[in-house]
Amino acid sequence: MRTKFFFGAIFICFLVIKAFGQEQKPGTIDRKSLVRRHNLRLTNVSEAGPTQVGNGNFAYGFDITGMQTFNDQFTTMSQWSWHSTQPPKGMKPADFKQTLVDTHGRMVGYDLPDSNQAELTQWLSSNPHRFNLGRIGLILKKEDGSTALPDDLQNPVQYLDLWTGIAESNFTVEGQKVKVTTICDPAKDVLSFKIESDLIPEGRLGVFLNFPYASLKYFSNGSDYKKPLLHKTSITLKNTNSVVFDRHMDSTTYQVACRWSGSGSMKKQSEHSYSFYPGRKNRSIEYVFVFSPSKIGYSLPSFAESKAKSVNHWPAFWKSGAAIDLSQSKDPRWFELERRIILSEYVMAINAAGNFPPQETGLVNNSWYGRFHYEMYWWHAAHYALWDRWPLLNNSLHVYSDNLTSSIKRAKLQGYVGVRWPKCTGPDGREWPDKTHAWLIWQQPHPIFFAELDYRAHPTLPTLKKWNKIVEKTADFLTSYAFWDTARKQYILGPPIKTVPENNEPLTTQNPAFELAYWRYGLQTAQQWRKKLKLPPKPEWEKVLKNLAPIPVKDSLYEQWEGIDNMWTKFNFEHPAMAGIFGVLPGNGVDKHIMEKTYQKIQAVWKYDTGWGWDFPMVAMSAARLGHPEQAVDMLLHPSKKFGFDEHGFVGGGNPFPYIPSNGGLLYAIAFMTAGWDGDKNIHEPGWPKDGSWVVKWEGFKKAP
Repeated sequence: MRTKFFFGAIFICFLVIKAFGQEQKPGTIDRKSLVRRHNLRLTNVSEAGPTQVGNGNFAYGFDITGMQTFNDQFTTMSQWSWHSTQPPKGMKPADFKQTLVDTHGRMVGYDLPDSNQAELTQWLSSNPHRFNLGRIGLILKKEDGSTALPDDLQNPVQYLDLWTGIAESNFTVEGQKVKVTTICDPAKDVLSFKIESDLIPEGRLGVFLNFPYASLKYFSNGSDYKKPLLHKTSITLKNTNSVVFDRHMDSTTYQVACRWSGSGSMKKQSEHSYSFYPGRKNRSIEYVFVFSPSKIGYSLPSFAESKAKSVNHWPAFWKSGAAIDLSQSKDPRWFELERRIILSEYVMAINAAGNFPPQETGLVNNSWYGRFHYEMYWWHAAHYALWDRWPLLNNSLHVYSDNLTSSIKRAKLQGYVGVRWPKCTGPDGREWPDKTHAWLIWQQPHPIFFAELDYRAHPTLPTLKKWNKIVEKTADFLTSYAFWDTARKQYILGPPIKTVPENNEPLTTQNPAFELAYWRYGLQTAQQWRKKLKLPPKPEWEKVLKNLAPIPVKDSLYEQWEGIDNMWTKFNFEHPAMAGIFGVLPGNGVDKHIMEKTYQKIQAVWKYDTGWGWDFPMVAMSAARLGHPEQAVDMLLHPSKKFGFDEHGFVGGGNPFPYIPSNGGLLYAIAFMTAGWDGDKNIHEPGWPKDGSWVVKWEGFKKAP
């Protein structure tokens, strides 16, 4: 009887695991079918966002025609397309004088906007800025010779095959069919187009190339077509089937080359605008455009070569790392959640897998002049570690070593030990005057988190040595920044300080919840790092750890920061950062009973329509850690417009659009809920409901801290 009971119990457990999902052997999931059931099929001529092809360092956004025909807001952008104007006459960046602010009895200099240095402040704010490399679109003529407008397109259908990265756009103009195939080289800044139509023999179809000046606006598409005298376009080489353009914008130079098949012609239309018309003997033509920050030192590939590379690259991407299949689920929302996952993988591979961290709008358009945010880096890139796509994360992690020296200098100028990382910067690593940038601190422990992710993936001595200086200097700053309050006999954070929600008064705020929890995580992990290196713990780190102020509590609930008034009625908007202390973070210094009450209060009163896209996965992870998997899934399908995924997989809800930390956050949360986290008691898929409504097949995910 005991034997029968034992084997019966084993069989029941097997059925339960099979019903609720389980990790599959590598290669078990049919990834091609999984990906392709979410291929794009677009029919709206006025779609707000672009379809994109790209490779992480370069991207081309286009409309329903397969090119940038009708929408002059769509861009061609790269990780190297940066431009700066000249500083105000007689000035240089080093001339900027910091503003001294009383910081616990010390006068500390901060990079704050200064009306007495208005010109230099504005120049530092807007330079460098990312710019649009050029607009490539179709010239479509009607029978009467007029240019076709969007309403003149009939039966438009655009397909993007996610498995191969190839887009195919079909439509008719006055009964004549047009087909455009759009491809981006997976490794180089190369665009390839194949255009097929009977409009070609009629001389009614061509291609245009327009070059803009850079835009100096905060939010823009990086283009200004109204300043033709401020930049220069010249032709350095022209052959029967190719042309090379030299571009000059102040000190920025780059080249663009075009090669076409068969006969054809190129004509200058205006100072920075060119048209290309195919010969009339054939009904198809191929164009290849190459963009380069320096002289193009290689022969231009053919359309067929670009297609072959794309067809090889994208299946390899989809076969790499982790995968999740929800198709056997009974919950009718499975398709939408799976669609969000697949499209987010594509969006992030194009916009957030390059040689530098992405801006919050990726390579779609410009937000904050095109610069990237150090605090958002986690939301953009950390998911790659859990999805076992470490090389894509490793592409950009060099920004910490690149900016180590300047960040040590930043800390030293303010009287701190260690390294103070910037908030918002471009490739040059230079911060710019801004009240939020000057006082935001929750980006400071990020490199310790990334180092830990690296070590979990590569538990070797070279990994420890690679990160050791960055971890140590970061922990030194965490220790140095904390101020010893003699009356309280505690270390406190701030003021001045900007918290995660950025809706606080920086000169009076202290001890924000998320930052306190992150400080603890950072210092504890740094001490463990030293142990791995067989080094003794640092007593100064331990002193701060033991005496750091507790996470603030009022009425048995965690609050955004210490002493906040009307927390749940006046400040129940923007980011509910308290959720992150037991979700994103593993709960250093957190009381689970208080956390549970706080989570329930957030769900009861938070104004999610005022938030941002990464708030939803942040709360989902908190729900999962607290044992509410149904609510975790609900958060990833929340109806708020701030977490609405359009047909391309972009998340909007306001400016900036798109907001790709939402996609990165979703992917991290999915991995977190599926493979679990440290301390999850080894429950299978701990963040997913166990009532049979969700059947989760997965492979390759890694456990989160």
